[in-house]
Amino acid sequence: MKIAIIGAGIAGCAVYLELKKHLPKIEAFAEDHEITIYEAYDTGKDVTSDDREEGPTHSSTLIVGGGLGIAPNGLGVIQRLDEALLRDVTRGGYVISRSNMKNKNGSLLMCIDINSPDASEPASPLKKLNMVACSRHSLWRCLRTRIPDTAIVNKRVSQVIANPEGRHAIQFVDGSNAVEVDLVIGADGVKSITKRALFPDAAEDPYPPHYEGLVGIGGFIPAAGLEEYVEKGSMNFIHGGNGFFGYFFSESDPSDPNRESPYDVSKPGDTLAWWSTYEIKECPDRKTLDLADISRRLRERHAQWKDPVIQRVIRTARVSNMYPTWTSPPLPTWECDGVVLLGDAAHALPSTSGQGVSQALEDCESFALFLAHQLARGDSSSPMTQRQAVTKAARQYMDLRKPRVTEILESAKRIQNVKRDMGIIREYAMYSFFKLMGELECYRLAFPAIRN
Repeated sequence: MKIAIIGAGIAGCAVYLELKKHLPKIEAFAEDHEITIYEAYDTGKDVTSDDREEGPTHSSTLIVGGGLGIAPNGLGVIQRLDEALLRDVTRGGYVISRSNMKNKNGSLLMCIDINSPDASEPASPLKKLNMVACSRHSLWRCLRTRIPDTAIVNKRVSQVIANPEGRHAIQFVDGSNAVEVDLVIGADGVKSITKRALFPDAAEDPYPPHYEGLVGIGGFIPAAGLEEYVEKGSMNFIHGGNGFFGYFFSESDPSDPNRESPYDVSKPGDTLAWWSTYEIKECPDRKTLDLADISRRLRERHAQWKDPVIQRVIRTARVSNMYPTWTSPPLPTWECDGVVLLGDAAHALPSTSGQGVSQALEDCESFALFLAHQLARGDSSSPMTQRQAVTKAARQYMDLRKPRVTEILESAKRIQNVKRDMGIIREYAMYSFFKLMGELECYRLAFPAIRN
């Protein structure tokens, strides 16, 4: 089978590795399926996070944004894919075991242990995976270094044409010859070109991405002098009436013997990641963005917030990028005639979900496993059998994944409202809500036999 993956970001690289691991060889030829990734930009193993920015509101699938968190379910996907990969990802980031919710005055509202016991689950002596916080580039690079350079073609795709009777066509912006393949996997992000192939009769994108009215800015600062204010193994979320702030250690101390273990919290390293999210009604235009003014507004917005980490950030940080929050409206399907979407191309989740990367990784694993199962049931060298296998695998993939992603999206959108501007009454009502939730969580842990 000839397979094309559109996009060499985190999802594109992950699904490549999943397919390489799980797809059966074509017995008639004793060879692997041919898998090629098409990506518009340079994807060399030594590309840095600064090399791939295309302006302050860039939204490519390759390298975007500062930090991210890989939840335990996402780490589980990585672990099943490759234990060595899990160690590399963990070594490149910092293990998080607790989330702290605070108000702008520095008071703790509630804390959530990543692996707090659940009354509905039997007690287990085994350690559980925590969360790993890292830079987006660090995770991408761990995946990218496991893919041979020859598997990636640097071309910008202009159109994907699904063919219900035969091979699909991929056309390129540079006018070079189109490529025909048996399966197209769209991993090209929220502004997916591949998605258009699922709705060929529409004159324009019938499900365009939606700007949520929120933007994020962030970066990294030296952690020296802040160790006493940032709890070891914590991710911190600070809420106020005019925005939201977060920070966490982004790396482990290189000397810590447990820095490759996602089960253990290591001594923090020298860098702290931070981000600020706030409301802007109209999506900013990167061509007219005044970064100096945004830095000034950052200082003004958080000037009265008493958290010492925030005060250090606003004194020393300079904004270099801005990232609007985009989501995708629910699509009626993620597949059509052998063109399949996954990750943000199928379901862009807001950052409040904490599940964007982890859900993309789950997509990659589940589709690869379903496809491998269906191909193994028939003659994997037969084009007709291959097409049937893709169709059946895609149906299973959507049946499994769509309900889970929909539930996460609905929950995240409710939470997302706490990042918007609000009056003093709503602000303190929010604090009271978090405080109450924290007390209920403590009560549940103290009396595990009592269900929520």
